[in-house]
Order: sequence, then structure tokens, then C-alpha cells
Amino acid sequence: MNEYSVQQLASAMNGFLQQGRGDFIVTNGVSTDTRSIQKGSLFVALKGENFDAHDFLQQAVEGGAGALLVQNGDNLPEGVPVILVDDTLAGLQRLAEWYRGGLSLRVVAISGSNGKTSTKDFTRSVLSQKLKVNATQGNLNNHIGLPLTILATEGDDEAGIFEMGMNHSGELEQLCEIGRPDISIITNVGTAHIENLGSREAIAIEKGTLARALNSEGILLVPADCDFVEQYREETEGKVIVVGGDDSPVRAENVVPSANGSQFELIIEGVGRIATSISVPGRHMVSNALLAAGAGWLLGLSLEEISAGLSEAGLTSGRLRQFDCRGISVIDDTYNANPESVIAALETLASLPGSGRRIAALGIMAELGSYAKAAYQRVGRLAAERDLCLVAVGDDAVEMSDGAREAGGEAYQFSKPESASEWLSANTHSGDLVLFKGSRMAAMERVMNQSFPS
Repeated sequence: MNEYSVQQLASAMNGFLQQGRGDFIVTNGVSTDTRSIQKGSLFVALKGENFDAHDFLQQAVEGGAGALLVQNGDNLPEGVPVILVDDTLAGLQRLAEWYRGGLSLRVVAISGSNGKTSTKDFTRSVLSQKLKVNATQGNLNNHIGLPLTILATEGDDEAGIFEMGMNHSGELEQLCEIGRPDISIITNVGTAHIENLGSREAIAIEKGTLARALNSEGILLVPADCDFVEQYREETEGKVIVVGGDDSPVRAENVVPSANGSQFELIIEGVGRIATSISVPGRHMVSNALLAAGAGWLLGLSLEEISAGLSEAGLTSGRLRQFDCRGISVIDDTYNANPESVIAALETLASLPGSGRRIAALGIMAELGSYAKAAYQRVGRLAAERDLCLVAVGDDAVEMSDGAREAGGEAYQFSKPESASEWLSANTHSGDLVLFKGSRMAAMERVMNQSFPS
């Protein structure tokens, strides 16, 4: 964040200078964590259901905070400027929206039921070939993470790549108001969070917020297999570009998959074609790469720069990362899971070369509600159809193993992660491929690390 006086920040947030000098200059941006405060920054005391950062104001000052943003004016540390607002989270969001309005960067907003972070990683790598870029770090894609990402943007940044996640209806509208996208990407519309939104159609409406947020000069990028393209065309003032289809302006031809990724010809209509590769397997990853290529094309990068960015992209940990242990190929896709991403991972596992067994160790998928049973059985049947050995972890995952067995597949179910780890350690051999995937609450990385310490 650029440097501003406390009074400027207070005015931006409709806050009140409770104490201290209004001309004090805040440097080194904004922090919400006393463990990572930089000297001279503004510490935002967020309050949640299970925590209250107001209890750590003195610790924040001792850690170097130059000013404080609070919603409780009692027991304030002395000698430091303090801004008082009704709600510190709302204040943080207002500050980010105000700051975004003063930036002259082009914003790429990314959302979707799955593939958001991988597409963000590809897009960051592509745009960084030519532009100074700030992008969402890790999973900071919600009502707290997005404001912090925007406030971490520097004045000379040329592009912002902002991942936008959601759990409930209406959340993306606020994120788009803060981020103001110029280019929106909807990676897909699946069934993640269907328990909260009720139907895939409702999820499509929520994701469509990224289309509705665009003005007449904005552009929406969607993959060719999106079922809601025409709906989004009707909803947006901007232009809709479909990528990845046989006649799309951005597409891949002659795709050659391998255990280490995919090679293909990247074609951009009117620009040319170039041999390209990505270092992560799966056809769905080619689709994500094409969306990133589309963003690069729209922002003026050359074919060579786009290709280089895709080839050099490294994905956030836990997304189809591969490593070897005792001659066994382990695929770490533990970051998160929903039915569509699990199916994509199973298809990837089935397509990889090798003579050994292919084993899918899968944990539970969260926020499916009444759709859970059908989703688990669908995953189990697919595992059997692709001749994969299924290891289901968690009591709720029993429907997966049942679905696989009913379809004639090999399947095992374990209530405890430790039991699954013991089975995997004892029943896998050199040449096997083992995939780990599950929702965050499943903690499948524990099963993986206990079975195959890297």
C-alpha cells in the first residue's frame, strides 16, 4: 500500500481519530496478525466468533504497529494513533475499496467451483512475463483476504489477479465491488457449496456476479464446456469470450498428456500458434492454462510471453504435486475437494502411464448436504469404471466405497486416518501411483505424510 496519513485513512473508512496525531504517516501497509506486523503499519483489530484482536493491541504496538484500527475504544495503548470505527471488518473493506479506486492497474478476477487457484497461478506466471503483478497469496480469497490483497498492491503495479471465493449467496457481489474487475474468469460451475446455495443453477447465478460486475469495456472468459455461457452473455454489459473449444479464439491442439504435465500447441486466433507445455497433469489443467492465456492475450502479451508463462508456472502446494517415495509415485491434491475436482483428479490418475496399481485415497467432501450420498456414489462408481483402487477415509465416505464395490471395483473404507495410512504403507509397491484428495476438514495430507513421508 502507498503511504498515507492516519487522517486520510480515517476519512476513507468513515472513521474517527480517537487518539494521536492525524498527520502520522502509515508505512508498510496493513496487518491483521500480530505475528507478521511490519514497522509503521496499520494494525486492524478484527473481531470474530472465537477471537478478538482487541486483546492484543499492546502486543501489536510492541511488534511495530504505527497505528491501530479498532471498534472498541476502551483500554487503548498510549502513544499511538487510533482510528475508531463501528466495525473493523467493514472498515477494512471500505479502505480496500477506496484504495482500489486510486490504482491504475488492470484487474483480473477469478472465481469458479474449482480451478480458481490453479488458474490464478497460471495467470500470475503469464502476466509477470511483461507486467508488474500483484496476485492473491495462498487462499486469501474471501471477505478478509481480498481487501488485504488489494491493500498489498503497490502504486506501480500494472495488473492485479484477484481470486474470489464464496460459500453463500451475495458474497461475490461485495468482493466485486471492492475489486472492480476489468477481466473476469469463471473457471466452471459445479456443486461446491451446494448445501448452502441449494442448486447448481443458484451457484451459476452467484458465479455470474463476475459477469454482471463488468462494464461495457470488460471481458468475461469462460471455458468451452460451461453450461451457462448464454446466461452470462445476457447478464453482462461486457464481451464474453469462450476458450478451449474447437473454434475458440484461444485453444489447444495436439494435446499430449504425460505424468509430468501436458504438451500442446497454443493457438490464438489472428496471432499464431506455438508449442507450449505445462508442468502439471490433467486435461482440466490445460483448460485452466487456456483461461490464463486468454487473459495474457487481452492484456497485450505476445504469444511467446504467454507460452513462457504457462511453461514456467508453479502451482500452489497441494494441487497435483507429484513426488516419489520408495519407488511409488504420490500425487498430492490434498488442498481441497468437491465432486467435480475429485472426478477431474480421478480422470487424471487413470490417464497417467505406468504398470503398477492406481490407488485413489479420498476423504470427505464438505458442504454437499442432501447431495452428498449421490456425489459419493458417483465418485465411487467412476473409480471402479476407471479400474482404480479406492481407499475411502472417514465415516461419511463409506458411500464412496459402497459405490465402487457395487460397480465391481476394489475399495476399502477406514474410519480413522491412521488405519488408512497403515493399509497404504503395507499394500503399496514400487511402480504404484497413489492420489490423495479431500476437503480441508478431511486433512488428507496427514494420511499422505504418514504413508509416504517426503
